[in-house]
Amino acid sequence: MTARVLDGRAAAATILAEVGAAIRARVERGSSVPHLAVVLVGDDPGSHTYVRMKRRNAEEAGLTSSDHRLPATATTAEVAALVSELDANPAISGILIQLPLPRGIDPGPVVEAVSPGKDVDGLHPFNAGRLAQGNPTVLPCTPGGIIELLDRHGVAIEGGRAVVIGRSNMVGKPLALLLLGRNATVTICHSRTEDLATICREADIIVAAAGRLHLVEPSMVKPGAVVIDVGVNRLDGKLAGDVRPDVAEVAGWLSPNPGGVGPMTRAMLLLNTLRAEERRRP
Repeated sequence: MTARVLDGRAAAATILAEVGAAIRARVERGSSVPHLAVVLVGDDPGSHTYVRMKRRNAEEAGLTSSDHRLPATATTAEVAALVSELDANPAISGILIQLPLPRGIDPGPVVEAVSPGKDVDGLHPFNAGRLAQGNPTVLPCTPGGIIELLDRHGVAIEGGRAVVIGRSNMVGKPLALLLLGRNATVTICHSRTEDLATICREADIIVAAAGRLHLVEPSMVKPGAVVIDVGVNRLDGKLAGDVRPDVAEVAGWLSPNPGGVGPMTRAMLLLNTLRAEERRRP
């Protein structure tokens, strides 16, 4: 068996085209162009690369964007103050805080400095709470992108058994809630989970978001299962995921890494920015 590809690049390109068409329609009727403000603290190379790619995608879709940078020595209060200033700017539709923040900065006050209406990553407690209640206002970018990736490839979710490896607030927890909302039976696994392989072998959908290189092996995958690789690791200086490449010999569907979840995350960010502006100024 050779797994079919969950092509994030192609799906993301379609979403960006849809966003672009919606923005052109707004401009034609005299409405505003969405603007995304990105807050980047420190000098993490991965974060800088990701922000650069987001800016390029924004240009492709017709959004405007701005980067706001602080040194790694900034305090929590300084970062929160910058975010509050951006939040008060009526020209800004949405604010993205590039995570993780440098050591010593508490992300809680920084995230909460963004008003729920301008939170385009779904991390504000208000938006996270609405998601937990099954009535989300904004979908977190990576979990929302994963659901879109499955839907746009016609992969069934309802009634299936889904295993999410990872319990972060950015991916694991919100994705589990979204899958549960689509009537999957969901198991969340983590570093303390015993006998992970047995649990995974029962799954119709496996999402690996633990940040552990090649954690998921072919022996852990039920033949024909859907496997989504969210991991961001380095192997010989190159990006590598949480899923071993030879899982493709067992799985029915497999997202590539790179080229799977990453492009979807960025596309959902821009879609969320458009929707935030539509809620403010239809």
